[in-house]
Amino acid sequence: MYNSLIFSEFVFLQIHVFINTCIYKFIILLILASFTLACSNTPTPPYAAILYPDDNPSTEQGVELGSRLFSDPILSADSTISCQSCHLPELAFTDGKTLSVGINGRIGRRNSPSLTNIGYLFRTMFWDGRADNLEAQALHPVADPNEMGGDWPTIITRLRHHDYYGEALKDAFGLSSLREINPDHVGKALAQFQRSLISFNSKYDLVLRGEAVFTDSEARGFNIFMDEADFSEDPEIKALPVSECAHCHIPPHFTNQQFFNNGLDEAPNLTEFPDLGRGTVTGNLYHNGLFRTPGLRNVELTAPYMHDGRFETLEEVVDHYNKGGHYAENRSANVRPLGLSDRDKTDLVTFLRTLTDTVFVNQYTSAK
Repeated sequence: MYNSLIFSEFVFLQIHVFINTCIYKFIILLILASFTLACSNTPTPPYAAILYPDDNPSTEQGVELGSRLFSDPILSADSTISCQSCHLPELAFTDGKTLSVGINGRIGRRNSPSLTNIGYLFRTMFWDGRADNLEAQALHPVADPNEMGGDWPTIITRLRHHDYYGEALKDAFGLSSLREINPDHVGKALAQFQRSLISFNSKYDLVLRGEAVFTDSEARGFNIFMDEADFSEDPEIKALPVSECAHCHIPPHFTNQQFFNNGLDEAPNLTEFPDLGRGTVTGNLYHNGLFRTPGLRNVELTAPYMHDGRFETLEEVVDHYNKGGHYAENRSANVRPLGLSDRDKTDLVTFLRTLTDTVFVNQYTSAK
């Protein structure tokens, strides 16, 4: 019976992948339409609206407060580590390390993910999905002994007595006294700031807006990434290989916010993964070794890659997928030998580099 349930879930996930394949072209058409309707100099990103929580609408005051908290080591046990220590603006809010490094040089469990456009991601947060939303996500690192190593009662007392933060938190959330300040208010302020981290001026975006043109290599890489050979009537495009990338990395944020085993580790038994990933959270054996699909905006800047930072370059990432990954019963059906040539792989990486938004990076780097 249990094996039947496992198989049923496996079939369900493969059907889900198939549905994603069928609809992603429609999504791309919607994106193109939205870019066409938007003025090229509009400050409003041409995406579907961010889903703001009813109890935490973003305000100018809240975003400013969150920005200061994000870069201030006051939230760590010994005031040496801030959120920004692992999420540097110049690296698209990652840290360039294989695994995150916390208080007293302690090594974290996983690679620091990018925060680019995180406000648009409305499903669970972290590589394993252990936080339901940004507000909850913001609270985890503060008390993690391998990250900021603090305890909330001490941190809240510190904030209440601070020259700026006590009154700022009270005013931002309409509190009547400093005694009402609690961790949820800190999480809300940090979430408001993170929802302001919006990237929409990469070369890819400029091409969609008609303000730039792909090079031949970029255009070819785009067609391979999007599996255009499955849809196009153009003989030259139909002759291209498919990469299976866009099944999971769906525009405009290049993630489907789902969890997959992408073949990183061989696991003859589903209990044998070095990191159980999503399975740690759900307790479901079939979820072992599954990790959240990361967004790819600014991916050129966010090396090393994967939840454990095992790949130093985009070329290594493409090589992994081209080889088809390692066996496990729950490995995604889209992870299979692809037969990409050296040119195909080069063009694919060239396209991925068009997702770099220097306007976004420079905006927040200069504000440090």
